[in-house]
Amino acid sequence: MSDRAAPRVFVSYANDSPEHTAQVRRFAEFLRTQVGLDAHLDIWYRDRRRDWSVWATDHLTKAEFVLVVASPQYKLQAEGEAAPDESGRAELEAAILRDNLAKNLRDGTERILPVVLPGRSVREIPAFLNPHSATSFRVDEFTVGGISDLLAAITGQGQYPLPELGQWPGDAGADERPVTTLLAGMRWLTSSPGLRPGSAKINGVRYDNSVVSRHRPSTGEPRVFVEVDLDRAYRRMTSVAGVLDDASEPFQVGHFVISVDAHVRWQRKAALGKPVAVDLDIAGARTLRLEMHRGAARSSAVPTATRLSELAWGNPCLS
Repeated sequence: MSDRAAPRVFVSYANDSPEHTAQVRRFAEFLRTQVGLDAHLDIWYRDRRRDWSVWATDHLTKAEFVLVVASPQYKLQAEGEAAPDESGRAELEAAILRDNLAKNLRDGTERILPVVLPGRSVREIPAFLNPHSATSFRVDEFTVGGISDLLAAITGQGQYPLPELGQWPGDAGADERPVTTLLAGMRWLTSSPGLRPGSAKINGVRYDNSVVSRHRPSTGEPRVFVEVDLDRAYRRMTSVAGVLDDASEPFQVGHFVISVDAHVRWQRKAALGKPVAVDLDIAGARTLRLEMHRGAARSSAVPTATRLSELAWGNPCLS
């Protein structure tokens, strides 16, 4: 993820039963309190008299992503087949979402995410969301692993990034490609005492030529860094940045920054089990600086600047 605010998410659902509503509430609470998404649900806004049609329209407009929770009643209301005495706000919300899709199909398809909670079925997704030809998101359990596909759609960072294209034997320019260099084996111009080259295991993958931080700052400066001389000899940098699998404090969030010729060119956040892939154009660059530090916790008695960071750049490679 980038350093911007957490994505705003609106949960759209129908009141099929008290049990279903309670399950939706638990799901939304999990997204907000455990995952850190800026999730919104109508139950949390019943503190005063409201015009719910205006409220729903406002939240659907402001949300970066809308999670449509599949259920029999939602499907009936969305498709206009609910009995008059069974109509609800889901009917209005579905109408607005259909209009969004008609206005911009690609944007709407990426923004409106059908969710199938435990005990529910893909068959309960409204037809306008193309349940059998478009992606839907089954939630098996309320854990980060249980919503990994949904998180990938929201963050734009899948578990399996597109691998780098290898050299095709028929490529006429193959002999002119630069030699690949591992940053961990280069001479470092300067670096923090808390950094070392070595192996790192990130999200189950071992990277033997990594830049690793197992560092608890004592000077009040949480960032650790390494800087190398490129001498304009390279065109790309690739790596995987993340929290170490064996981190003793697994809930930490790593902040990773790349500067090229003293200008920030790339920055992302990563959590345990959710690394970020790097593929950066560095053509013509003279210097490269990699930084990482542990982000601030929402509530902690331990100052951020003195908390242990267990992070790594996995096999940073120059080519």
